[in-house]
Amino acid sequence: MPTLHQDHPVHVLDLGDDENRFSPSWITGVNDLLDVVVQGSEAAALVTTGRGKFFSNGLDLGWLGENGDQAPQYLADVQRLLARLLTLPVPTIAAVNGHAFGAGAMLAMAHDFRIMRADRGYFCFPEVDVTLPFTPGMAALVQAKLTPAAAIAAMTTGRRFDGPTAVATGLVDRTADEAALVATATEAVRPLAGKDRGTLGSIKSTMFAPAAAALLAAAPAVPAR
Repeated sequence: MPTLHQDHPVHVLDLGDDENRFSPSWITGVNDLLDVVVQGSEAAALVTTGRGKFFSNGLDLGWLGENGDQAPQYLADVQRLLARLLTLPVPTIAAVNGHAFGAGAMLAMAHDFRIMRADRGYFCFPEVDVTLPFTPGMAALVQAKLTPAAAIAAMTTGRRFDGPTAVATGLVDRTADEAALVATATEAVRPLAGKDRGTLGSIKSTMFAPAAAALLAAAPAVPAR
């Protein structure tokens, strides 16, 4: 399950050491820890990472298969988490330690900045190959963060981008060696931790208003497969 520790003033959100799929309990755990990050008014910033092979492997398709009647609420909860991160009133950076697929890649995209391990892991939107079209909110999120050319390359091909190719395409900002990944992310975001939360949150909410609104719209229908 997700955990949180602090390297003052930076909070490091550890998504876990397995596939870190978006199970209902995992979503609740992440939201509870984000509550800790944003409470109070002291300087703060967020680094989000995982351990092991995965940053996040996306939606919990196994849970969805067993709980189809709850799918609309589940997808609404996923999109609400993405919208929350997109407009979080503290600086954020995803330290992508391993594979980031589907909603896991969207989670990284919802951060202000992204740094990816240089030698291992893929950044991928596999929706076109697994016949799960993007919801309007998820598409809006990705398109809000990428150039049109990068969005087409990432969203319509199902391509698996390694770290250097992800940088070249514009999916992530830079790469780092495994041992230095979290430290590099922490030092990148630390100087931004003192930004006024009200102002920063307002700026993000304005910048990404269409994407946030699309994510927070009525629960999307489950795409046909």
